[in-house]
Amino acid sequence: MRMVFFFQGRACITACCAAASVLSSVATSAGAAVAQPYPAKPIRIVVMNGPGSGPDIVSRVIGSKLTEAWGQQVVVDNRAGANGIIGAEIGARAASDGYTLLMVTSQAAIVSALYEKLNYDLVKDFSPVSLLASTPFVMVVHPSVPATSIKELVALAKAKPGQLRYGSTGAGSPSHLATEIFKSMTGVDLFHVPYKAVSPALTATIAGQVDLTVQVVPSVMPMVKAGKLRALGVTSLKRTPLAPDLPTISDYVASYQVMGWYGLVAPAGTRAEIISKLNAKLVEVLKTAEFRERLSSLGAEPLGTTPQEFAAHIPAEVEKMRKAVKAAGVRLDM
Repeated sequence: MRMVFFFQGRACITACCAAASVLSSVATSAGAAVAQPYPAKPIRIVVMNGPGSGPDIVSRVIGSKLTEAWGQQVVVDNRAGANGIIGAEIGARAASDGYTLLMVTSQAAIVSALYEKLNYDLVKDFSPVSLLASTPFVMVVHPSVPATSIKELVALAKAKPGQLRYGSTGAGSPSHLATEIFKSMTGVDLFHVPYKAVSPALTATIAGQVDLTVQVVPSVMPMVKAGKLRALGVTSLKRTPLAPDLPTISDYVASYQVMGWYGLVAPAGTRAEIISKLNAKLVEVLKTAEFRERLSSLGAEPLGTTPQEFAAHIPAEVEKMRKAVKAAGVRLDM
């Protein structure tokens, strides 16, 4: 009986040693994988817009700089459609390992305000990395409109309630909500005429079919310089270097500010050290002359924030857009 017990014990000891060896090997391999510095493989940036769009261009410039710095390929994955919802869902469902990032813009905040039911939460399902850039808009009027300032426009609109028409790039678009916020803060009544894109909205304003519109700097300034439109003010709190001679709307309408913006986020739960490394490199990229030039061509100004600052910015923008959407009576159902 003792000999049987002895050999069984030896067998158990041998088996245990073998198992321990395997576990040790697995643990060592796992430890080696964890110890690999980020990034150890290609990174994907999901863009909720098509090729050639502002977010696409910004993502590609960022991607090339990250590739230069880290030696890992950064791939831009365009997932346009459904107002960016498709791309946002992909970003929210991705693994939280830092290898899938999402380029978000102010349009994402508008979508979150417009739709009651989404398969993702812009605030809860993402880990903000950095706010990258902001885009001011310009309020322009047809030259026949007897207003050369925001103050005069407000006085004119109050004298003719509902008679002044403004063109936008569609219900729920930045130009629409920027004007609705202006209406709410000034108490004026303007008639909304929606168009499908920037070009027809501008064409209608130039032709005098509508009296005013709010659009990004690059799209309107050539028309302003040619005398086809009159610029009244920019939507940023401070004057913008993109149009330094223009006053701000907030000079007359205190605290008025509506800005387009670009930012980079990762799926929720991404490790803090990865977010920190990405943030540091992005802030560095934003300081390069090449990136600043590309942003300027898009009518954008570089920012660069901490993850915490961007995390505070997103819900504030969603709430601001939600109030504007409610005031405008816009609602889109999924």
